[in-house]
Amino acid sequence: MNELKHSAEFRSVLTDYKLSPSALAILRQAPLVLLVGPTSSGRNTIIDRLVETGDYYHIVSDTTRHIRDKNGKPIEKNGREYWFRSDQDMLDGLRSGQYMEAAIIHHQQVSGCNINELVKALTTKKIALKDIEPGGAHTIHGLKPDATIIFIVPPSFEAWMQRLLGRGGIPAEELRRRLESARQELTAALANDYYNFVINEKINDAVNEVHAIAKSGQANAVAQNRGRQLAKELKQATEKHLLTTKLNDGL
Repeated sequence: MNELKHSAEFRSVLTDYKLSPSALAILRQAPLVLLVGPTSSGRNTIIDRLVETGDYYHIVSDTTRHIRDKNGKPIEKNGREYWFRSDQDMLDGLRSGQYMEAAIIHHQQVSGCNINELVKALTTKKIALKDIEPGGAHTIHGLKPDATIIFIVPPSFEAWMQRLLGRGGIPAEELRRRLESARQELTAALANDYYNFVINEKINDAVNEVHAIAKSGQANAVAQNRGRQLAKELKQATEKHLLTTKLNDGL
């Protein structure tokens, strides 16, 4: 991908960015559930299952990148993976304070959650549901402390690696990058007490637990402690794996 065009304008508007008063009022009114978790934790599957119940509206982010294609044919659809916007459209929306959160990704694109998605959720009287990175979750928590933020935890490091590697051949550098990101995500979740932890060992149980938390706004204390402890163990195992890999690469 190419470097982001208009990067100076985006950096300028994102510095001390503030949501507009009208958008903030909508955010604080709408029920909102955010799912955070490492790659291959099962967030997307959980979201799909919850949307199937008819109680949830899946928030789709805006992005400035182009639709991906394979052999000249698009493999993404506008409004499904993302709402694909022009740089100017996104700049205009940011300048008018219409994004709950937004960020420059890998110096190549800008992505963020447009308040219009929450308007759709309110109109349909559904719970807004979104997968998100820790930085975005932190931003939204500051604006909406009653947002339900859930961290999806794989059942063990071994099971997690099987899921991750089961996707097919992943180059060593790509695997390292994903594990580095996972380490940062686990660190962020463990450092903030607004996270609820759900272990995704059996998908149906995980879906039911996320649904129960979304409806009540709080997790079972025993399950929460177990999930937090497992997240600590996964963080330690991830750090050990990364260190071992680094040492082996240095031989």
